[in-house]
Amino acid sequence: MPPQPDRPVPPTSGSPQPSLVTATFTVLRRRRGALAGATVRVVGLSGLAGLLVTTAIFALAWPVFTRMRNQRIWYQQVEDPYLHDQSDLVLVALGTLPLFLLLLGTGGAALQAVCSRAVAAESAESAESAESAATASTARKNRSADPVPGRLRPVLAVYALRGLIVWPLPVLVAFVADRLTGYHLDTPEPLERGSWPHTLVEASPAVALFVAVLLRLALSLAPAAAASGLGPRAAVRRSWSLTWTRAGAPRVLALALPLAALTAGVFRLVVQVALPLRPLVRSLVEQATGNFFAAYYAGVLAPVIVGVLVTAAVTLPVTCTAFAVLHDRLRVPRTTPRSAQDTADSPPATS
Repeated sequence: MPPQPDRPVPPTSGSPQPSLVTATFTVLRRRRGALAGATVRVVGLSGLAGLLVTTAIFALAWPVFTRMRNQRIWYQQVEDPYLHDQSDLVLVALGTLPLFLLLLGTGGAALQAVCSRAVAAESAESAESAESAATASTARKNRSADPVPGRLRPVLAVYALRGLIVWPLPVLVAFVADRLTGYHLDTPEPLERGSWPHTLVEASPAVALFVAVLLRLALSLAPAAAASGLGPRAAVRRSWSLTWTRAGAPRVLALALPLAALTAGVFRLVVQVALPLRPLVRSLVEQATGNFFAAYYAGVLAPVIVGVLVTAAVTLPVTCTAFAVLHDRLRVPRTTPRSAQDTADSPPATS
């Protein structure tokens, strides 16, 4: 069956539409059972998978920890100060970073799918309560032809596509700027310090990061659009078209900034509360392995891992639900000329 375009919102009783915050917390309150269960499952499985991946990475990086331990012992024997080189560990971390990004993206996509289903169910119940008895059966037939909301695979594809759009520019600019203006012991700086080319290149990462933040804000609605039934490219285009409007831009900004502040605040607070785990994990790992450096980095990571998991459990349901509600409000009535193209790019619905 070919995908159907967005259905118009049925007429309501004329009462004013609740605010975005009210609508979001209404969905969170009425669907708290399903959302809480999904959050526990997703965060629990993600934490378990992250722990297994971290353990595997430590096992693969064990020769690095062993070399660092042997160098420390040698420097202590010759009575010289030892400053361990972290470059090998940085390479290991960069090489394994895509695994953690994939893990975080999968968990976020799963929660976005669940939250979008909750928003769609709440919208359907509100629409049915506002419809008259004569039009209720027709509306139910029209809704049965709509794509099923909350699909995981397109949402995960949108996360990957959005990352490919947003992050290559700041990463590339930061790398080039570091090679041209960074302090390297073996090579002189290509640009003279204090000259205007040096100043421009040194400031270019900040400009690239600002552009990346704008792109990220413009594509904030893409996961919710994919969960509502669009394909990845169509979801990205819809998010772009809905955000860069007179009504969309201030709403996306007003929603994204408090949620970002909430996420950063919760993460900071949880990490500070979990800091007592650092010496505990360090002593346990050192007693089990006899390697101080492996124990040290395990202790450093322990509060961070707890902070990521708790922050995801607290803020992701609110964030995903809020953006799903905002997307549901901005897409009707449709004001973008890409309606036909979005529909054409959507994958066919399964029966």
